[in-house]
Amino acid sequence: MIAVDCKFYLKTGFLSLICLFLLFKAAARDAPGQELKHTLELSNRFPDSAFILLRKLHHKALMDNDKRTIGVCLQQMGKICYAQGHYAQSLEYHQQADKLFRQLEDKNLLADNLNDMGVVYYQNFNKKTSRKQYDQALKLYKMTSNKVGLGETYGHIGHLYEKQQRYDSAFYYQRHALYEYQQAGYKQGVAKIYENLGSIHEDLVHYDSARYYFDASLILYKAVNNEVSSIEVINNLGDIMRKTGDYQQGLKFTRKALSLSIATKNEYQQASAYRDIAKAFNLLNQNDSAYYYMELSRKHLLHLYSDESNKQMSFLQIIYNIDKKNDEIAALENSRKINLIISIAVVVVILLLIVMGLLTISRQRLKLRENKAIAEKNEQLNRAQQEQLEHKSRELTTHTLQVIQHNNFLDSMRNKLDLMIKEDKRDQKRQLLQLVRQINQNINHDQQWKDFTQVFEQLHQSFFDNLKTHCEDLTVNDIRLIALLKMNMSSKDMAVIFGISQDSLRVARYRLRKKLNISQGDNLSTFIQTI
Repeated sequence: MIAVDCKFYLKTGFLSLICLFLLFKAAARDAPGQELKHTLELSNRFPDSAFILLRKLHHKALMDNDKRTIGVCLQQMGKICYAQGHYAQSLEYHQQADKLFRQLEDKNLLADNLNDMGVVYYQNFNKKTSRKQYDQALKLYKMTSNKVGLGETYGHIGHLYEKQQRYDSAFYYQRHALYEYQQAGYKQGVAKIYENLGSIHEDLVHYDSARYYFDASLILYKAVNNEVSSIEVINNLGDIMRKTGDYQQGLKFTRKALSLSIATKNEYQQASAYRDIAKAFNLLNQNDSAYYYMELSRKHLLHLYSDESNKQMSFLQIIYNIDKKNDEIAALENSRKINLIISIAVVVVILLLIVMGLLTISRQRLKLRENKAIAEKNEQLNRAQQEQLEHKSRELTTHTLQVIQHNNFLDSMRNKLDLMIKEDKRDQKRQLLQLVRQINQNINHDQQWKDFTQVFEQLHQSFFDNLKTHCEDLTVNDIRLIALLKMNMSSKDMAVIFGISQDSLRVARYRLRKKLNISQGDNLSTFIQTI
């Protein structure tokens, strides 16, 4: 029964593969029956070709980031690996598909894959984990009301109980499976459950009931053109006949199974049919014939095992070559990615350097423009200040000249008046003395000196600050004298401005030298110019 389940599993798995292939080729979803039949036969004989096709579809789906197709491809590759006896590899593919289906939250695909994993765990004698997968699948199928899925899962659970010889539970779940398949109108599934029920009755030695279910199963298998399963059921009917003592009828069924096996080139069923014929002849005490058919069975089994071994070796080589090629492709892709990253990084660095260069140039230009603007502004300010200083200087010079001219005039007037007074004309003397006093008062008017000092300080502010470091005890007349010396005024003009004689001016200069602590021999005017 296990071998038959494996073949059925591969056939149903490859059906999904062909549907997937037709989807990628944009063909009709309902492919012609003859094309599917031919492809299913090809999958049994050439699983390596089917696997290569799946890997190509899987690679394309990876490039397109099509998670659904990736998951379906992984699931189908798991089924092929299972049928070839590579259970560990099969489980790995199914587990990868499980992660994707959970991400997609596709309950039906996830449940289908859980059923597949349950079969793999069962084959590895892990019945407890197998049952957990079936229970999860059952829960998901109930949520989606998937009757075909429910029927398949109930059938798997019933099979578990049958192998544990817990026949009541086996019947319970198989009948649940039968109900779901009948509700869905799925003849293939109903035929399988009838076959399972017949197998349970056979184990319980209920041969009449077993034959009833096997006959019902055979009718449905023929209706859906399932020749492989039909051969298995016919063999089972031959076993029933032989076990009930009807050896001739049993031989009839077994020969029919043999004929179908030869027609379909199903070597496994041929070996099984030869073995059953040998058993029948042995029971008929025709040991020569029994030995002949047993040898035929042994030869076919040896050839079958050898052929299966070669297929598995070929399949393993294909997996190895594909994995090696994928590794090489992955390495090339990684290399290309690294080169691309490096190229992008170089371009980014170059762009950043260009941007930084442009920013630096822009900033330098901006700074130059700003410096130029500041320089122009400073130049304008300096020019304005220079013009202002020149204007003030002209004002000071003009003012000084006016004072000199004014004082010269007044001095001339005073001299003339002094002569008139010396003439001693009594009637004019009083009036003339009064006029002289008024002139003396106007020669050194304070307001004129204030205006002069204000303009001079504006022109020579730092000069007065430095002057205070030499002597802070300077009178107003001292400062006025220093200002005139700073202007390189002649002694004559200074005497006129102050309204004193040149002898008095020399005394004033001498006193100033002492206050400023000027050494003997040093020139007062030169000292003042250096301050």
